[in-house]
Amino acid sequence: MADSLISLNQVAICYRRSGGFFKGARSEFWALKSISFELGQGETLGVIGRNGAGKSTLMRVLAGIILPDRGTVKVQPGLRTTLLSIGIGSHSTLSGRQNAILNGMMLGASKKHMISSLERIKEFSELGDFFEMPIYTYSSGMHARLGFATAMEVDPDIMLIDEMLGVGDTSFQKKSSDALMARLKSGKTAVLISHDAGTISRLCSRAVWIEDGLVMAEGDPSVVAKQYEVGMQQPHSPPTL
Repeated sequence: MADSLISLNQVAICYRRSGGFFKGARSEFWALKSISFELGQGETLGVIGRNGAGKSTLMRVLAGIILPDRGTVKVQPGLRTTLLSIGIGSHSTLSGRQNAILNGMMLGASKKHMISSLERIKEFSELGDFFEMPIYTYSSGMHARLGFATAMEVDPDIMLIDEMLGVGDTSFQKKSSDALMARLKSGKTAVLISHDAGTISRLCSRAVWIEDGLVMAEGDPSVVAKQYEVGMQQPHSPPTL
């Protein structure tokens, strides 16, 4: 792909664990075994797979948080890539307002920008007076609304969206989906991970299905989503450490 922003070639990630009852015991788990694809300018790539398929590990590779044990990741120089994930860096004793500033800065925005965005975050999240309360008083839905509203105030070159649309109540799910769709229609490059085939079909221009750390299918999101749904009906033995 001539205009690719990120290119993965046979990327593999291994988690290693040592210790246990027997001294010197050691085990390995390959969360990603061989992942290859490219992400183009202005593309919305959907990564679909069941829980434990390796989706979140893949997102951390794309964000540059972890490096591959095998294979290569090529990123266009100067690219600003941000992983938008509910509750990143949240501090339970701080208020929603304070967490919005902190989380936005952790996602790459300036403190000045986040302060200027606070009223928009409060309005979008619909938290009302709870915006000034510590988030240990929040329900999971309220926490999700704050996380999404904060993430939408960050403007990276590539948005990496980690399972953010299946949170909160039904009305907020629609609201967040509409807000994300507006961002994507503006030409923003994005990678969206989900285990929901409908979300991938509706929002993405291309899709990749991964299973047990391998690419099972890639291409038109509707076709890949159907292949994934058929695959989900087959018996599955989860990998073990």
